[in-house]
Amino acid sequence: MRAELSAREGRPVRWAARLPPVGHDVLTYPDAGQAPVPQSDGPADGEQLVELRPAEMGTVRRYVQVGERLRVRPADGLAERVRGAAFDRSGNRWSLFLTGEQIESVAYALYLRSVGGSVAEANRFARTCGLVFRAGRETGVFQLEHLS
Repeated sequence: MRAELSAREGRPVRWAARLPPVGHDVLTYPDAGQAPVPQSDGPADGEQLVELRPAEMGTVRRYVQVGERLRVRPADGLAERVRGAAFDRSGNRWSLFLTGEQIESVAYALYLRSVGGSVAEANRFARTCGLVFRAGRETGVFQLEHLS
């Protein structure tokens, strides 16, 4: 593999690593800029209310913005829900109505942010929504955990 890479690069490659999908996403995520603040529309039926602080919403917007470049893409419909979110000035929260799969995508976005920056958003989300994305204790494989 290193010989092929050396030939392709035109210089000696001393080491190489094969990234898992999560590793690729961790490297891709910080390159994204801020997404524009969307206009609000009404919530869809059958979705659960999730309230996010402005910093958390910024993280989710970034995740949606770079979603096509990531290996673990946002859940279907999450981009539309983010664009349709409403902001409550008095509570300083964004309100979104999300499906279970979309909530898991939010947990993953906050995990990506925690690896390259602050874990505060992921920890608060874990406390309020009961979901956290992290490496399994026995296997080391990244997975979504439902907290009780």
